[in-house]
Amino acid sequence: MISPSAKLRWGILGAARIAKKNWRAIGLASNSTVTAVACRDPERNRRFIAECQAEVAMDVLPTAFDSYESLLASDQVDAVYIPLPTGLRKEWVLRAAAAGKHVLCEKPCATSTADLEEMIAACRKNKLQFMDGVMFMHNPRLAWFRARLDDQANFGRVTRIDSALCFSPPPAFYTQDIRVDSRYEPQGCLGDTGWYTIRLSLWAMNWQMPTEVSGRFLAQAQRPDSPAPVPSDFSGELRFAGGASAGFHCSFYAARQNWGVISGTKDYLSIPDFVIPIGDDAKGTPDSQQVHMVRNFTNLARSGAPSDFWPDIALQTQRVMMACDEAARTGKSVAVSGG
Repeated sequence: MISPSAKLRWGILGAARIAKKNWRAIGLASNSTVTAVACRDPERNRRFIAECQAEVAMDVLPTAFDSYESLLASDQVDAVYIPLPTGLRKEWVLRAAAAGKHVLCEKPCATSTADLEEMIAACRKNKLQFMDGVMFMHNPRLAWFRARLDDQANFGRVTRIDSALCFSPPPAFYTQDIRVDSRYEPQGCLGDTGWYTIRLSLWAMNWQMPTEVSGRFLAQAQRPDSPAPVPSDFSGELRFAGGASAGFHCSFYAARQNWGVISGTKDYLSIPDFVIPIGDDAKGTPDSQQVHMVRNFTNLARSGAPSDFWPDIALQTQRVMMACDEAARTGKSVAVSGG
């Protein structure tokens, strides 16, 4: 049991670029600290820790472990942040759960729904918090958006959700990045950016699952050593009982976008920056959404009563994502498991 007054001690598995953002968030949260980082390249690990410590210093210099196993065995770590490639996450979430560590997992959480169900079950068995790293879910403005959607007298019933999360990377992306390698990121842009658009749709529908989905690969890509192509430009449609629908576009080819529009029978809500708020400081502030995510996770981990809400919505998102992927591969609409 973690003392309610003690800082949650974080270990980071890997030295991924996104891990720097969450190091900063942990450092800026008043209830957390990084105590360990594991990387199989010792020099890269030392460089990562030095660069992060220079930006946001932890009270005590984190220990650099040369294996993930040694970090998980440390009694100086309460929780782990896992930004490893999706193809590797299941193994290390299961190992973290067996070691008694709470888990903040990057998205997409797994390469299959069955794998994520196993990962969540392992955390629940050991009374550990599991959460995916969707930062916008922790932004305080979401409560204001929710209140507006729930005001049926003025907004009416939600009838349509449209969203897009896209970016157009430089040519080197297609020869070097793991997001176009089917061994590590088999869902490509659908997993990398589609996870957010699907999450927005589920949130807007107050967690009602769609009855069926359809999807289309607008383009696929693969780096030279990838065994197979992955989605690089994708459009999806979700249909809900009662007549509401949602459409999304996620892409590695379109200009940078990160918007959502939620239409009701009486009004609509337009969010031009639903994933990364306009003006958001990439380095973070104590009030940034990534810091709120760390604080919220830490409070749950320290409470001794992990919340089912966060793993449940991760599983919902995974189910819809996999159904969209299946629909695109088969060319047919797909009923959603659990819908």
